[in-house]
Amino acid sequence: MSGLKINLVVIMALMLASVQFHDTAAQTTHVVGDALGWNIPPNGPSAYTTWASGQTFSVGDVLLFNFTTGFHNVAEVAQAAYAPCTTANPISIATNGPARVTLNAPGTHYYICTVGTHCQIGQKLTINVSAASATPAPSPTPAPVSPPTPTPAPSTITPPPTSSPAPSSEDASPVSPPAFSQSPSGSNAPSPTDNTILPPPSPSSAPSFTAVVPFTFLAIALAFFY
Repeated sequence: MSGLKINLVVIMALMLASVQFHDTAAQTTHVVGDALGWNIPPNGPSAYTTWASGQTFSVGDVLLFNFTTGFHNVAEVAQAAYAPCTTANPISIATNGPARVTLNAPGTHYYICTVGTHCQIGQKLTINVSAASATPAPSPTPAPVSPPTPTPAPSTITPPPTSSPAPSSEDASPVSPPAFSQSPSGSNAPSPTDNTILPPPSPSSAPSFTAVVPFTFLAIALAFFY
């Protein structure tokens, strides 16, 4: 359990150090006047104007004023006090050199030295501070788009041929019996114009010659013998 607490403390310390390192790395320290430092410029206020024009100031940056304590100081003043070098009621003042001034707000900032007539002979500085640039948020990675699944074409099913139902016996047209004409003898003889084929007469209706002839010859033969 104690080992777990130690690990948590170490992790928190590393996170805090990482945040502080990130903040420090994001700041830019500007050495005012570079090699000239914060002193009475030999060529008047144009020296610091030229230096500031080559810098980019953002909120969070630091101005480093290099001067000797007791000989100079640095005071931030309002715009109305800057041109006439009014030293009363400054916004802030640092008397110990070198002095570090953090830029906490965007806009135009004015700095002068309030010692003697140093401001009147050119020891003054104007800078423009821009808002801190926000770290752009990473753009979201678009989700992979799956290709559309092809839809199979519907298969065409040919229905089986429908057979016509055979006509039933009830639907068949009735067959009319053959028409017979009345013969002069009173019998129903078929009409001459009728195409109906009549069946042959029954053998029982014709005279039985086959049975009569043999009996006749048999009688004659018996007469000769007797």
